Amino acid sequence: MTNKRKFAAVCIIIALLGAMFSFTAFGIATEDGAAPAADGEAVVLMAADAEAPASSTFSVDVDGEIVEYDLNEFSGDEIKGAHDYVDAYADNLTNDEGFKAHIETAIAKVRESIGKYATIWALVPPVIAILLALITKEVYSSLIIGIIAGGFIFAGGNFETAINHVLFDGFVASLSDSYNMGIIVFLVLLGMLVSLMNKAGGSAAFGRWASKHIKSRVGAQLATILLGCLIFIDDYFNCLTVGSVMRPVCDEKKVSRAKLSYLIDATAAPICIIAPISSWAAAVAGFARGAGAESGISLFVQAIPYNFYALFTILAMVIFAVGKFDFGPMKLHEKNALENGDIFTTGDRVVNEDEKANPKGKVIDLVLPVVVLIIACVFGMIYSGEFFSGESFINAFSNSDASVGLVIGSAIAIVFAVIYFLIRRVIGFKDIMASLPDGFKAMVPAILILTCAWTLKAMTDSLGAKIYISQLVEGSAGAFQALLPAIIFIIAVGLSFATGTSWGTFGILIPIVLSVFEATNPLMIVAISACMAGAVCGDHCSPISDTTIMASAGAQCNHINHVSTQLPYALTVAGISFVTYVIAGALAKSGLAIVALPIGLVLTVATLFVIKAVTKKKA
Repeated sequence: MTNKRKFAAVCIIIALLGAMFSFTAFGIATEDGAAPAADGEAVVLMAADAEAPASSTFSVDVDGEIVEYDLNEFSGDEIKGAHDYVDAYADNLTNDEGFKAHIETAIAKVRESIGKYATIWALVPPVIAILLALITKEVYSSLIIGIIAGGFIFAGGNFETAINHVLFDGFVASLSDSYNMGIIVFLVLLGMLVSLMNKAGGSAAFGRWASKHIKSRVGAQLATILLGCLIFIDDYFNCLTVGSVMRPVCDEKKVSRAKLSYLIDATAAPICIIAPISSWAAAVAGFARGAGAESGISLFVQAIPYNFYALFTILAMVIFAVGKFDFGPMKLHEKNALENGDIFTTGDRVVNEDEKANPKGKVIDLVLPVVVLIIACVFGMIYSGEFFSGESFINAFSNSDASVGLVIGSAIAIVFAVIYFLIRRVIGFKDIMASLPDGFKAMVPAILILTCAWTLKAMTDSLGAKIYISQLVEGSAGAFQALLPAIIFIIAVGLSFATGTSWGTFGILIPIVLSVFEATNPLMIVAISACMAGAVCGDHCSPISDTTIMASAGAQCNHINHVSTQLPYALTVAGISFVTYVIAGALAKSGLAIVALPIGLVLTVATLFVIKAVTKKKA
């Protein structure tokens, strides 16, 4: 790390610590540890004609279930309180007729205990973590500092409350969440499977086969893109499977690990968000249906042609591969890989087990376990969606739980692999058992980053970041109707980037968009697409996104290298997408919004070739 970066990082840390101590020194925390309302806090946006509720006690019908609230209380079990009401923001926005008045009362009550709740302060922890990670190139300490900052902001400077919030509401709560633990178990099992395939020589054999059939770096990159497009079921599964299969091929053709991780990441969420049969489609459909849409899947399908960021990202990948050019930090990584054979350039250098590969290994030793893994994961997904209890395949997939399905699938695959390799006699039982902890250890960095990222998200959630952003969206809904898709896109990018979760962004913004637009408004589909595209874009850029972390793990690439090299590419496509949403919004009233798609595709091609020409001149 350069002296300038060190100096900047130290300045940020000093400023952060100074702010924390000033909270306590100036008595911002109250005697009971609660923080009073902050000056300059965001104003809750209400319609001019909204009326104050007659009573703070009322009930809301959510899908036939009556939920009772008393906004004089902070929280409750049978009768919910103000904090519970705000937590159910999306449901209440759709189902509570007095929502605009009730949400003001609820947030005011919550701020009696959490002074910075639903203010711009909620975005400070992720901003600190992201800036430090990009400046220092060190992700662990950056995330931990961001988490600590969130704890102190939440506690209003009270040291004991802050530490308890970070440890128990943060780390412990994140690791005790069943969905999160399912993802960690899936990571561990997949790491074990990859280790087994490497030990058996399957990865090395596939690399040798591919080197004969894939003749160039362009071919290796296009094969990675194609495989990523074919594995559209789930982004986690996509990242780790494509990485395991294509890593030896790309290493052979001198494709840098930074470029491989970009290709993996860019074919994960962007592909899943335009695939009707995927865990992402199921999530979006669920959010839309819960917000009152007649058919969530139908809405998802209609939005695909307007999901500009995903479509333009796929086009950009092909242009980068076929056009044989790169720019920004990626250019250095690719040049170093091509000229010096160094696929890492900086950061962690993973010794490839394939160098000591088992000579008995064959291509089938990689292909067959991966095929079984894919089939088993599909089985696990539809099983979790109650397909075998009478649900249709589509409904089962829509209702599936990815963490359950992927754990079932990976467990079946690893049992199959152990039995298969023993029958094939390419590896002994002792070597099989020895490879299991090796696979676990390979996934420890990804698990550690994920744990910190989930904890940081818990900090921002506890500070009401989503509520703050959602109010900004509602506040801009009345004006600039034609620009609203572009505005929603930018807000979704910011929220997803700061929180590291695209699904959380869907959950809060989709109900708002559906409440703003009538079903017959031609802008509605474009705005929904902008919400999804922005969420994917922010997720794609964010160093604290679980998908970004998975892509780094799948490519075995230093995480900050992946983030810093990918960011210019993602921001370029984001800029083109923003312009295209402005065009789509302007054309929507005349029913010509779809014309924006070919315009955007042409803009993408033109922009990238201009960048190629400029970078070529500089070289």
